[in-house]
Amino acid sequence: MRLSSSNTFTWCSGFPLWVMVLVVTSVLLGTLSLTSQSVFCRVGNKYQISARFPLKGNGNPPVIAYWISSTNGEKCEKMLRLLKAIYHPRNQYLLQLDADSSGYEREQLALYVQSQGVFRTFDNVNVVGQSYGINHMGSSSLAATLHAAALLLKLSADWDWFIALSSSDYPLMPQDDLLHALTSLPRNLNFVHFTDKTGWKEQKRVEKIVLDPTIHLQNSTPLSTLNYSSNITREIPDSFKVFGGSPWGILSRDFMEYCVQGWDNLPRELLMYLSNVVYPLDYYFHTIICNSPEFQNSLVDNDLSFTVWNLTAFGETQVLNMSHYEQMLASEAAFARPFHTGDQVLNKIDESVLNRSSKGLVPGEWCLGEGRSMGLENSADDHEELCSTWVNINSVNPGSRGISLAALLTNLIVEGRFTTSHCQEHW
Repeated sequence: MRLSSSNTFTWCSGFPLWVMVLVVTSVLLGTLSLTSQSVFCRVGNKYQISARFPLKGNGNPPVIAYWISSTNGEKCEKMLRLLKAIYHPRNQYLLQLDADSSGYEREQLALYVQSQGVFRTFDNVNVVGQSYGINHMGSSSLAATLHAAALLLKLSADWDWFIALSSSDYPLMPQDDLLHALTSLPRNLNFVHFTDKTGWKEQKRVEKIVLDPTIHLQNSTPLSTLNYSSNITREIPDSFKVFGGSPWGILSRDFMEYCVQGWDNLPRELLMYLSNVVYPLDYYFHTIICNSPEFQNSLVDNDLSFTVWNLTAFGETQVLNMSHYEQMLASEAAFARPFHTGDQVLNKIDESVLNRSSKGLVPGEWCLGEGRSMGLENSADDHEELCSTWVNINSVNPGSRGISLAALLTNLIVEGRFTTSHCQEHW
């Protein structure tokens, strides 16, 4: 991680999504030439330097790079709640409100991050300035994901895994638990769930052509179906075989570097092909993994996420509520999605799973004084200091969920799940 030269907050400029159209066709090579200062609001400071760098290797916990995005004008309070629920000083965080959110919301988000001493100390929470539209059904969502990964690679070369979350997601375990479960695993693993429906219906879905106008415009715009309902299709190229599954996952840094930098032709070719497909995130990473000998043996067919698919709506998931609570916890997933803002099930997770106050961070080995017993529920000051006293950031204290997840992942290794077997079925 790098220190800011000043503690003074500076508003940052971004760049419009039409620039990313060119970046998409070159697998974001242009993005990598940008300086991080032109995109980020840096909020670090210079005190307690000796204890703020996470130790790497030798059994130390991993470092996770989180991209938290918000679409359709969602308020920054929803994003901040998620940030506090998954915050750990070892990790890196990139927060992005899309263009449907107001400039005022983005400014308030950045000002809040800058106001918290714990974020300044560890210099690991960054806010994208001027943003762009993102349509989760179209190619703009894939471009935004790769863009975020490229920026996080510029921000820090020390992270091990990339996780993309929306502000409608929420954790089902503290970060101490997740970091503990991942500590003993090879850092090149990719946790991606493959669909069991890779048949002719999925093939027809990929062959149909759609246009995502959001890639050219400032705000999110519905897809143009073009010939989506017609009989006109395109063939899948012979140079790769398409695989699909859920759009979420936990992806290794080495794999994300390959997708972003594209040092051979596959990422570029696939990116151009999927730019006119509905839900391209359902296919992009799966297809690259299974068509790359370097990464075929790195995958785990489990995205560690809990969702309930809506069988009556194409590509959509059910909104989770209290009726899903027991099922969520029994799933041993690390995250669940999606939730409505302020749903009571989120309060239940805070209270019973995370031990988190309504405004505080999740307590852990690094921040023993936070939590419900010393929470901020009764404080009239929304900007009261988060975790003013902290200790060892390189030690985690897992609970029962973290221990259980670690055992599950270990069993996957013992059972030989890290093989190319998931890449045998294709269209």
